[in-house]
Amino acid sequence: MLKTRLLLSAFIKHRLTFERNGVSFQSFCTMSEGSRDECTAKLLKRANEENEDSADKVQATKRLKAEGEPTEDDKKYPKKKVVLLLAYSGKGYYGMQRNPGTSQFRTIEDALVTSLIKSGCIPENHGEDMKKMSFQRCARTDKGVSAAGQVVSLKLRLMEDIIPKINEHLPSQIRVLGLKRVTQGFNSKNNCDARTYAYMLPTVAFSPKDYDTGNIAGFRLEPETLQRANRLFALYKGTHNFHNFTSQKAASDPSARRYIIEMSCGEPFICSSTEFAVITVRGQSFMLHQIRKMIGLVIAVIRGYAKEEVMERSWGSEKVDVPKAPGLGLVLERVHFDRYNKKFGGDGLHETLEWVNEEEAIKTFKEAHIYPTIVETECQEGSMVSWMSTLPIHDFEASATNTQEKKEKDNAEITGNDSD
Repeated sequence: MLKTRLLLSAFIKHRLTFERNGVSFQSFCTMSEGSRDECTAKLLKRANEENEDSADKVQATKRLKAEGEPTEDDKKYPKKKVVLLLAYSGKGYYGMQRNPGTSQFRTIEDALVTSLIKSGCIPENHGEDMKKMSFQRCARTDKGVSAAGQVVSLKLRLMEDIIPKINEHLPSQIRVLGLKRVTQGFNSKNNCDARTYAYMLPTVAFSPKDYDTGNIAGFRLEPETLQRANRLFALYKGTHNFHNFTSQKAASDPSARRYIIEMSCGEPFICSSTEFAVITVRGQSFMLHQIRKMIGLVIAVIRGYAKEEVMERSWGSEKVDVPKAPGLGLVLERVHFDRYNKKFGGDGLHETLEWVNEEEAIKTFKEAHIYPTIVETECQEGSMVSWMSTLPIHDFEASATNTQEKKEKDNAEITGNDSD
């Protein structure tokens, strides 16, 4: 009985569909089999198009409710999905990501969103809820960490002279250096294949344990020591379990496994009478404090406080006490979108996310705002030398104790971020 009702319902619905579309049911029944198939295909196509139109209208209604009535600016400058190339000196800021409800802790995004609102690029209510502009940063840099090639994706009003208008409302230590249109579904975090960081430090960090660190300007790095440091950095290449190189991450957590593509230290150079060097590391992604701990452990080995075997042990299941180097010298150099560029870069509609034309502006910003800040702060405050004095208190032979874990937790910086 139930089956008969279902068949009758389908029959009536099918007949009404024909009549609504201008085809009498009787004439349909007298058609040849091929004609009936063709007619049915046309009707189904028309029904699908009507369903798609209906779905589009529903989505448009949802967007309208979420964003409110379009303003004159919205009509004049429709919102488009773009990426912004950012450069900033992290000194004085509590990282990249906004921390709602903690206005006393200034972040880079706080300054950027304020500028986007003042310049008219986004409506004021988008500043309260960044999801409304589909905002996503590529990397969440930690407190005090700088960037020369940060990339954020968002929807904004594409107006004339947009970059100067945004920069007009930003402090001099934060700058938008480039802008490019991207696909609607682009997400700067999810579409990023790899990130390259640089870490600038005084070479006295690699000095022997008995060296007088009060004479920082007098130290010069021996070629043999540099070679040894690079041999140790090369051990990080490949996939390892870095649960000991971040906070509150269990060895069994799959997210602790990270892939490192390259890591090495460059030739030393003199700046303000002090010898510095730059360590470069490229990986798919990094956890909170991971890079600083990777560098901190190598320094501990070079200085003689830890044996080389501690590096292999740190990737195992036991908890190892890994020192964290200062955040001052860390810089997000570049983010990579190789897969996106291969898929969309040559489609004739979108540009590759490479910043060849902006290289000179990036270099100028680093020389004006990032490098001088690192050198001056290091020479005045001695953050590296001060940190080096804490190395003897670390126990590299035994597993880290609960006391040490509690100490790290209590001393954790308030950033709300998950990556260097």
